Amino acid sequence: MKVIDKDKDINVIWKDRKRYFGMPISFTRYAFIEKPNTWKKIFCEAGLLTTSIEEVHIYRIDDIEVYQSLFDKIFGVGNITIYCQDSSCQKLVLQKVKDPYRVRALLNDAVEKARGDKRVLYGEMQ
Repeated sequence: MKVIDKDKDINVIWKDRKRYFGMPISFTRYAFIEKPNTWKKIFCEAGLLTTSIEEVHIYRIDDIEVYQSLFDKIFGVGNITIYCQDSSCQKLVLQKVKDPYRVRALLNDAVEKARGDKRVLYGEMQ
């Protein structure tokens, strides 16, 4: 992933690729990375010849949804939809990632910790 290769101070917490039949044979890559004491972000890099990169700060995430069809369960993959308060990317879908429930739990813990560290309050509207 180009973002990871450029900076040596970055820690990779989780990374994966979009999978077909459970195998990572895609040009879509996902990463959850941090620069210690600075930021934590989720990146989605897609494409071979033309590449697009989307990024979302962890503390801006509102909700995380996991979807797994029967076919996905057979191959141990699922889709994770991330809803966030970012004007350029309000919904980020991580498609066909391995062990989606573990990834969701990892992201949930990181969101709560990042909100506490940045003192970001999240109030639900009723």
